[in-house]
Amino acid sequence: MQYDVFNGDADGICALLQWRLAYPEPSILVTGIKRDIALLERVPARAGDRVTVLDVSLDRNRAALLKLLAGGVELFYIDHHFAGEIPIHPRFSHRIDTASDCCTSLLMNAHLAGRHVAWAVVGAYGDNLDSGAAEAAQSLSLSARQLLELRQLGICINYNAYGSCLEDLNVAPDDLFRRLSVYATPFQFVADQPELYRQLLDGYAADMAAAAGLEPEFSNEAIAVYVLPDQKWARRVSGVWANALANGAPERAHAIVGVNARGSYQVSVRAPLTNKAGADELCAGFGGGGRKAAAGIDDLAIDRFDEFVETFNRRYSDLR
Repeated sequence: MQYDVFNGDADGICALLQWRLAYPEPSILVTGIKRDIALLERVPARAGDRVTVLDVSLDRNRAALLKLLAGGVELFYIDHHFAGEIPIHPRFSHRIDTASDCCTSLLMNAHLAGRHVAWAVVGAYGDNLDSGAAEAAQSLSLSARQLLELRQLGICINYNAYGSCLEDLNVAPDDLFRRLSVYATPFQFVADQPELYRQLLDGYAADMAAAAGLEPEFSNEAIAVYVLPDQKWARRVSGVWANALANGAPERAHAIVGVNARGSYQVSVRAPLTNKAGADELCAGFGGGGRKAAAGIDDLAIDRFDEFVETFNRRYSDLR
């Protein structure tokens, strides 16, 4: 039995698209919303089964990973989030790189020697790595319009993964992967599935327009903190809006705070684009995690909000 475990955002989906286009094989999909990271514990693999894991933190899945290995399962892992100590095991192979300028789609592209680079470009754009996406796209000799199309698709696929539950999303990530997986290139998908593409584009545009009217709860030259209302559109837009804010003010760090289903805060953090560092360590101090340039906190207690803002401000004010 083959299991494909992947983050439901653009980076996870586009990494798996590349892999399965290169190596077609029936598999059981295990994924979820963007913040659904502890996915390996949901894999009922047994001795002789194989598991591919893409774009989820090894550190957050360590116990389940070790249990699967002990049970005779073979694992292949590609990721760019904080991993901690990487296990050494004859049935465990990996490509893990936590550099701030890489993502899982670009790591997969390197692993496959560019066999499906257009999907890697989409994934990188979705992960807000515009320079990495543009560099990878050079081999395709695309027009400015085509490059913009890939960027829009990446942003929209990424946008679709955000929410506190699957019901918040426009399309479930596993369903979106299946609908994308029949197309060798993103351009074929856009041409053949205009209704689905338009659904993603229109949802993104409407939610971003709603977010544009919000003012920061706290801001200075170093940081800006926004608190979202407890509405579906706000839960959907949190990650892509954080990316848009980072792109608009590259020397400032941003935090987008919303209420989750458990009554605590969910936080998306973006380090300044001019200094992609510290987001993972900041969020880890509050029970979260991620990567140097972008990270998050799933459950920030309401009474720790002021402490978070103070810590956030101190960290990025000191880095200026």
